[in-house]
Amino acid sequence: MPSANATYTSDHPNHPLHRLTPEQIDEIGVAFQAIHDEVRADLGDRDAEYIRSLIQFHRRLGALSRIVLMASRYPPAWLLGTTGLSVAKILENMEIGHNVLHGQWDWMNDPNIHSSTWDWDTASTSASWKHSHNYLHHTYTNVVGKDKDVGYEIMRVDPKQDWEPRFLAQPVVNVLLMLLFEWGVAFHDMDIEAIRKGEKPISALKEDLKGVAYKGGRQIIKDYIAFPALSGRKGFKKTLYANITANLVRNVWSNAIIFCGHFPDQAYTFTEEEAADESQGAWYIRQLLGAANIDGSDTFHLMSGNLSYQVEHHLFPDMPSSRYKEIAPKVKAICEKYELPYNTGPFLQQWLMVQRTILRLAFPGGEPRPKSPPYVAPPEVHKPGPVVHSVAGPIPAFP
Repeated sequence: MPSANATYTSDHPNHPLHRLTPEQIDEIGVAFQAIHDEVRADLGDRDAEYIRSLIQFHRRLGALSRIVLMASRYPPAWLLGTTGLSVAKILENMEIGHNVLHGQWDWMNDPNIHSSTWDWDTASTSASWKHSHNYLHHTYTNVVGKDKDVGYEIMRVDPKQDWEPRFLAQPVVNVLLMLLFEWGVAFHDMDIEAIRKGEKPISALKEDLKGVAYKGGRQIIKDYIAFPALSGRKGFKKTLYANITANLVRNVWSNAIIFCGHFPDQAYTFTEEEAADESQGAWYIRQLLGAANIDGSDTFHLMSGNLSYQVEHHLFPDMPSSRYKEIAPKVKAICEKYELPYNTGPFLQQWLMVQRTILRLAFPGGEPRPKSPPYVAPPEVHKPGPVVHSVAGPIPAFP
C-alpha cells in the first residue's frame, strides 16, 4: 500500500494514475459509470420536488428580504434584510444557478428549469460560463495549461506553473478576487491568456465585452439603483449598502467554497501528456484526484451548492447535486478497493491550506505538497443502548 502523506510527482511510481494497471483503470471506469446510470434511472418526483421547492424558497426569501430592506433606515430591518438577501443570493448562485446550468435538471424537460434557458444572478453570462466551466474546466480538470481555472489565469496555485514577477502581487490579487468574485468570473470567461497571446480575435473579445456589459449593467441597475430607489430618498443609501454587503458576502463565500474544492494540498494536478487520449476510467480517476471535499452539516452542504461534495460533483457534473451525499459511500468504497485517496477535510483546514499555497507560490520555487493516503473506511462504532445493572453484570434493557 502507498505510504500516507507522500509527495507524489506526476512521474512517481506510486502516483495513483500510474500505479494502476490498464485493467484496473477500466474496472474503475465501469464502476463509476454504474453509479451514474443507477442514479439516472432512479430520478423522479422527489428530485423534481426538491429543486422546485428550493427555487420557490429562494424567490420568497429574496422578495421578503427586499421588502424588509424598504425600511432599511432602521438598523434591525437593515440587518434582517441584508442577512436574508445574502442567503438568497448564495442559494441562487451555488445550489440553483450553478447546478441548473450544468444540466442537472434537464431530464425534467421543464423549460423554466433548464440549462438552455436559465439566467442567474451574477455578472457572467450563462453561455460564456457554460463554455469556460462546463466544457473547459470539467473536461480538462487540473490539467496545467488546459484548465483555465488553475489559478484563474491571474494566480500561481501549483508549482507546475512557471513563476513570473507578476505573481508577487497575488496575495493582494487574491483578496480582490474574493471580494469581486462574480466580476472575476465574468472576465475570466473571456480567456484572458488567449487575448494576451493574440490567439483570440478582437471581434470575439468585443462580443464577450458586449455580453458582460449587458449582463453586468443589468446587475448594477438592479442592485445599486432600482431596489435602493424603492426605499425612498431616506433609505436609498442604506439599501444600497445592504445590496453591496449581500453581494460581497456571496462573492467571498462562493470563492472560498470553490477554492477549497480545487486548490488544497490533497488535490492533484496533471500534465497535458497525462490527460492525452485518456480512457473513460482514466478521466474518472483524474476527476477523483483533482478535487477535494469539505466536511460539514446538511445545511453547510446546501449553502455550498453541494460543492462541498466536489469529488462527487467532478465525477458526475450532470447528476442532481441533492444525490451527492447519497452516492458518497459508493465512491468511497471504490476508493478503498483500489487504494485511491478520497480527498476531504474540515472547511477551515482546507481554506487555510489554499491561502498558504497562494502566499508561498507568489514567490519562485515551491514543491508539491503531501497528498492523502488511500482511503480506508473508519471502523464501525457500536453504541450500546441502555443497560440494567445486575449481579451478573450489565444486561441490555431492550434486548
